[in-house]
Amino acid sequence: MEKLVADTLVAQETRQKPRSRPTQLSRRTLAAAALLLAAAVPSLQAREKDKLPYGEGLIVNVPYPEPVVEQVVKDVVQNGLIRGTKEYNKDEYVSGAQAADSTRVFPPWTQGGKVFYKVRLQALDPRNFKDSGDMGTLAVRYVLQPQGDKNTVLRIDAIFVEEFRRVAHASNGSVEGSEYKDIHDRLDAIDVMKQQTAEAEQENQQARLKKQGQAVSSSQGVSSSQPATPAPETAAAATDAVPRVAALAQRSPAELSPVQTQSQAAGQTLEQHVQELRHQVERLVKAPGAPLKSAPFHTASTLSPLTTGTEVLILISTPYWYGVETREGQHGWIYRDELEPLP
Repeated sequence: MEKLVADTLVAQETRQKPRSRPTQLSRRTLAAAALLLAAAVPSLQAREKDKLPYGEGLIVNVPYPEPVVEQVVKDVVQNGLIRGTKEYNKDEYVSGAQAADSTRVFPPWTQGGKVFYKVRLQALDPRNFKDSGDMGTLAVRYVLQPQGDKNTVLRIDAIFVEEFRRVAHASNGSVEGSEYKDIHDRLDAIDVMKQQTAEAEQENQQARLKKQGQAVSSSQGVSSSQPATPAPETAAAATDAVPRVAALAQRSPAELSPVQTQSQAAGQTLEQHVQELRHQVERLVKAPGAPLKSAPFHTASTLSPLTTGTEVLILISTPYWYGVETREGQHGWIYRDELEPLP
């Protein structure tokens, strides 16, 4: 009886062992496969991440009419800079680019809209282009497509093509993003310009009305004892100060020094005060002279050429341009870098 029981237990163990081995092997295999899969997923994701940004370009809906966007894009195309890239480790941008009507590095555009190009020949291994190397042509394409009267779809693409191997290298989006930022900042400056222009007109109108009111009050209150007539120089300075003081109302605190308040507290004469105001809001044209533009764009028409040393009054300030008035009363725009402070 005992022998029979022992044989039965041995038989059960024998039947169970073959089943347990595959189970353990299966678990080990699954665990190893899971580890391999976990290691492979980041690698696949890295490759996907490396592929996706290149060559996508940038497409954005700009809430401005097409003529406004076109004028800004033309200005950016002609500024000679390609931002978001650089040659080796030089400047933070590539200079020496030229505006162009077409370039062979891009296929002909057939999807409508207006197309502009900015091209830099013989660029040396620009950054932010996939596997770029050697020397070649760096180009940016801008496409404008109107969306109604108030919006414009703007598309920007950048590419680098090697000169000898003719290999094309796609951008990772840095150039497109940087070029759009420049366009966006200029559009914002236009909004600021419009607001400041309206405020300046309002201030000038109020100054004129106040001056007229003072003149009427003076004529009605004339008495036998006439007040002392101010000196001609002081009177002229006071008259000349009215539009300049009005212009100061639109300047930002950063552009105005505390000398205005300090001079009044110190009891300076009107003539001294006017001289200090002039130093704050007047500029001189640098050598070799500068064009007075009809709008804050390089492509805008030239109203008149201004010679070196011409004095202008700043009425409006934007990040790139000054809205100015000449001594002859002519209004226009001058690029910031073409002006210098009074000595």
